[in-house]
This record gives sequence, C-alpha cells and structure tokens, in this order.
Amino acid sequence: MNIRTHQTINRALCGTPIEQGEGFCRIELLTSDRMTVDDHHLVHGGFVFGLADHAAMLAVNDPNVVLGSASVKFLKPVQPNQMLIAEAHVNTVEGKKQNVHVKIMRQTDIVFDGNFVCFVLNKHVLDS
Repeated sequence: MNIRTHQTINRALCGTPIEQGEGFCRIELLTSDRMTVDDHHLVHGGFVFGLADHAAMLAVNDPNVVLGSASVKFLKPVQPNQMLIAEAHVNTVEGKKQNVHVKIMRQTDIVFDGNFVCFVLNKHVLDS
C-alpha cells in the first residue's frame, strides 16, 4: 500500500487499512467499549462515520484531500467487539472534486452506506 494521506490518524478509533489501490480502499475497525454511549452498549455513530471518512480519504489518497460533504445512512446499530469493514470506491472525478461511495459491513450486514464529496486542493487546507 502506498498511503499518502491521513498517515498519523488513530487507527484504533478510525480503522486500519487492509487494502488500498487506485480509487479504492478497504479498512477494518474492531469496535470497543470506549466507543459506547449507553448501558445498551451502542457504539456512537461518530466512530462509524470516522471509519467511513477515513476510507473515503484513502480511496482518493492525496495529501491535500478534504471532505466537502457527505450524504449517509446508518442502517443497523453497532456494538463493541464487532469487526467492521469499510470499502470505498471513487465513482467520479471532476477536476478537484471526487465522489466516493463508502459501504460498511459487519459480516454480511450493511450497517452504513454513504456518498462523500471530496476535494483535492492545491495545498494543505491549513497552509496559508
């Protein structure tokens, strides 16, 4: 894998890449108790979204990629000690804009589905 972005991300919280190529990425995340929000052990959706966002960024794989917007659906609840696999595919490229589809699976269940609009900037978003 030749990962060019998000190199210092916390993989325990946002997932570990297991496959990455041109316009594609697959990332796994084992959920944990520290991600839960209540006594029912529901994992906060922000961790699921973080996994999806990480996958989208690595599918684009440019050091200057940023998220512009996302349209997502949380389809099933997630609990601790579940292995999630996110797959991201770049669908279209229009100049600096790239549309990325991300699906997250828990075994055979789709738990998340989303479309991410990413932009590749000329320089890092924080460079002045």
